[in-house]
Order: sequence, then C-alpha cells, then structure tokens
Amino acid sequence: MSKIKGAVTINTERCKGCALCVTACPTKTLALSTGEVNHKGYAFAVVKNDNCIGGASCGASASIAKKLKRPMNEEVLLLKGNEAIAHAAVRCGCDGYFGYPITPQSEVLETLAEIEPWKTTGMIVLQAESEVASINMLYGGGGTGKRVMTSSSSPGIALMQEGISYMAGAEIPGLIVNVQRGGPGLGTIQPSQSDYNQATRGGGNGDYEVIVLAPASVQEMADFVDLAFELAFKYRNPAMILSDGVIGQMMEKVVLPPMKPRRTEEEIAKECPWAANGHGLKQRGVNVITSLELDPAKMEEKNHKLQEKYRQIRENEVRYETKDLEDAELAIVAFGSAARISQKAIEIAREQGIKVGLFRPITLWPFPQEEIAELSKKLKGILVVEINAGQMVYDVRYAVEGRVPVKHYGRLGGIVPDPDEIIEVLKQLD
Repeated sequence: MSKIKGAVTINTERCKGCALCVTACPTKTLALSTGEVNHKGYAFAVVKNDNCIGGASCGASASIAKKLKRPMNEEVLLLKGNEAIAHAAVRCGCDGYFGYPITPQSEVLETLAEIEPWKTTGMIVLQAESEVASINMLYGGGGTGKRVMTSSSSPGIALMQEGISYMAGAEIPGLIVNVQRGGPGLGTIQPSQSDYNQATRGGGNGDYEVIVLAPASVQEMADFVDLAFELAFKYRNPAMILSDGVIGQMMEKVVLPPMKPRRTEEEIAKECPWAANGHGLKQRGVNVITSLELDPAKMEEKNHKLQEKYRQIRENEVRYETKDLEDAELAIVAFGSAARISQKAIEIAREQGIKVGLFRPITLWPFPQEEIAELSKKLKGILVVEINAGQMVYDVRYAVEGRVPVKHYGRLGGIVPDPDEIIEVLKQLD
C-alpha cells in the first residue's frame, strides 16, 4: 500500500502521451491509457495502482503530475509560475480576475478556468474583450474595495497604461501581473526584462508610482500574490508582479499559501471606508472616486498627497536579497530570472577564485537605492545583469554615484544570458 495513498493526480486533458512520467515512476504506479484518448487525441497517463510513495519523480519528468501530499499535511504542487499565480489568487481571497490571453502568460487565465473558483469561493473569472477592458474592470472592482487582479504580457500591459494611471490617480488598489516577453512592438514570445522602465517609472501619464515586485522563483510567484494585495490595499495603490517568460513557464515545486476566505461585505465596509460600494451611505455619505480635478490648486494638493504616500512606501517597503557578499570584492545586481542565472555564474566564478556576490532587488519600486549605495563602498566594481539593453543599470549607477565602476551585461530578442558569458564580463571588472 502507498505511504500516502492517492498522492498523485493527473490532468489528463493536458497530457501529451510522452510517457516520461511512466518511465520515471519507480513503483510502476503510472501507465498510458489503452483504447482511450483525451481531447487532443493523445493517449494519456493513468494511475493503475495505489503504490505511489509521493517521490515526485514523475513530476520532475513531466508536467502532468499535479498534486503531491507530503507528511505533516504539507501540500506541495508541481506548477508553472503562471499556474502558481492562479492558485495563489484563489487562496488569497481574490474576488475577481479580468484578463485576456497572450503568450507567455495565458496559463493564468487557463488555470483559473480549469479550477473553477466561482464554484468554491465565488471568485469571478472573466475573459474580457481586450486588455483595455480588463484594466477598466479592475478600476471598477477595486473602486468597490474588492481584491481584483489582471495579468498580461508586455504588449498587453502597454495597452493598460492609461487605466493604471487612472487607478493611481484615484488611489484604487489592484494587482497587475506582467509576464514579460521581448519587444519592442509585438516582438517575440520569448522572455525579456525590457519592461523595467515602464513598470518603475509609471508607464502612463502623470507623476505616479506603482509598487513593483520581481519574483525569481515559482514559489515567489505564489507568495507575492498575497503580498501585492496587502501592499496595494495598505497604500491604496496599484501593485505589479513583474515576472518574465522564464519564471512564468518554468515548473518547480511550490507550497501554496493557506486558504484565506474572501472578505464579507461588512469586512470590506470596515476596511475600505473610502470605497464606492453603497455600504454605509447613511453614516458617511457618498464616496466619489476619480482622478479628475479641474481646480489647479486642488490638483496640486492631491499630487503632494500622492508624493507623500510614495515617500512612505520608499521608507517602509524596500525588499531585497543578498548572497555571498560577506567577502565579495565584486557584486552582480540582477532581478528575476537574470538573478537565478547570475547565481549560477557566481558559484562557478567563486570556484575560479573570483570573490563575487549577488544583490537581488525584490522591490523594483521602491528600489533599494540606499542599500546598494552602502554596498558599493565595500566593492571594486558592480555588474548589472538584465535581459534587456540596460534599464535597471541606470538606477544602480544613480545609487553608486561613481564610487566604483558599474558595468552592464544583457541579451536581447528573447535570448537569456549564459553563466559563462557573465563570468567573462566579470573578469573584465576584476
């Protein structure tokens, strides 16, 4: 009998019949179907006995083994980054998702459609007619105090910029997920980090900021959903998870957050007294949510209020991670998938005697400017690795203020840097 009976379940409709999981299974629990195919026309993997021991070798070989139950009631899922976003959204009490499919983030919407949260939590999942419609639905839902989100990829996020600016101006919380692809224009479906400037400078009109979190793993894709909602509602500001096609498409084991119920209307009325939802009208009067103000003096006052809020966010919400910097003479500054690649480069470089460490910004806005400035005082040089032509490097140079050389290395067109390439550039700094 299995130590963990029924530990593996299979999404047969997504199976392509490659049999890699069947071959990898040490207990011969899996087999391919005979005489039956899925909607794609493939024979699919099936569980033929209860010998599963939860070893996860099937999941490491193929993407169909979806659920593994571990001892001590820990639930581990083998998911793509995009799928982790969707599962986490449901578990974090999200009230609504409004989106439009675009590669490489379509699995967010597809997974939500697959798990049907409207049947369990009442969460609304709607494929809008366009990205413009999606962001305006976010404006409306967030304006009532609901936890709402959207996701897209670079060209789609570009279409949302007007709505994001409106949300920032009206101080409406909401979550936007950008799984970046290469550009400009339609570009490619391959990964990129070329939306850094757009995300961290407010891609629409006006003086505003968006809170930007940059995950570097599938686990962080899941973890950052609740964090983004918390920050968005704490400061009444749009928040963005800025991922890329590598993190969105890669598969890793992930522990999802515990199930959090959606807030009741009474809880929303108490937590969001500013919301335009019809609750408490007798006590508070009518709430009007808008970014429009025709009186210049009042508009300036409103802008000063926003700038003070941004100052508080910069003061309180900077997040970053460091590794191997204790004895480092050089540092790599990188975020997202570029940080993962850089970490491997650092391991190899240290074996070659190069004392180098990693500084990974987790919040791209607010940017860890003071922390990088302090770090630069101990170094001989800094290499900024990005999957773009050089965007975050300007924020690093601004922080360093010329104390040490700051060099950039990046790849374009959907090509990601190789650790060996990074090491060669490091040697030029050493």
